[in-house]
Amino acid sequence: MIRQTLLLSLSIFLLSCGEYQKVLKSSDVNYKYEKAVEYYEKADFNRAMPIFRELTTMVRATKKSESVMYYLSYCHYNNADFLMSSYLFRNYIKTFPNGSHVEECTYMSAYCVYLESPSHTLDATYTRKAIVELQQFINRYPNSTRSVECEKLIIELHNKLAYKSFENAKQYYTTEYYKSAIIALNNVLIDFPGNKYREEIHFLILKSSYELALNSISTKVEERLDNTLDAYMVFKDNYPNSSFIKQASRIEQQTKQTLNKLNN
Repeated sequence: MIRQTLLLSLSIFLLSCGEYQKVLKSSDVNYKYEKAVEYYEKADFNRAMPIFRELTTMVRATKKSESVMYYLSYCHYNNADFLMSSYLFRNYIKTFPNGSHVEECTYMSAYCVYLESPSHTLDATYTRKAIVELQQFINRYPNSTRSVECEKLIIELHNKLAYKSFENAKQYYTTEYYKSAIIALNNVLIDFPGNKYREEIHFLILKSSYELALNSISTKVEERLDNTLDAYMVFKDNYPNSSFIKQASRIEQQTKQTLNKLNN
């Protein structure tokens, strides 16, 4: 029974291969197109792709040209070749500016770049590129239902950039470069004003200010302790119920005690 099943599977495979070779060798444009669509609809993108690629030259300047480029773009997309699919979606828009899929392809071109955006620990080139392209879609199609999705994706990408910037800034604190930490953490607040790490950033600025004061030369200690108290007030006013508030209050008390000693 197992042998019969294997023989049947092998026969179907060989028949399928023979049929596919027939499609590839055929010069009948309509036949090739129909079979390519058939493979595509069966999610057999590896077979559909070479046929659509060949058809791009065979059907140039014909009615089928638009749909061939559209299908080919999605073949690459469904095979996770996002950079190529983004390029092909953009090419569709340039070639068929009045095509029936222009809005969709504009979105997909940007979305494919979004899918190429790597982890926050890696280069952020595609993350920034995706933000630009998604924003361009919103500007071009402000009333599109896809614009809402673009806004969500942009927020996600901004958070990724903010986290990358935050982690880099936090590294200065970890390595005890407190002055650099304060500058870098403040830059995160400026560059990403709506980021979700603001509470911890303000707390680290407070801690960095205190540590910087303690490790300063005598002529700068008092001024930097005053800066620590300012940082505490900013933190307390903005995050009175923070999980860091007890630590922050302890830093404030220690700062005041040190100032009192200096004044005495």
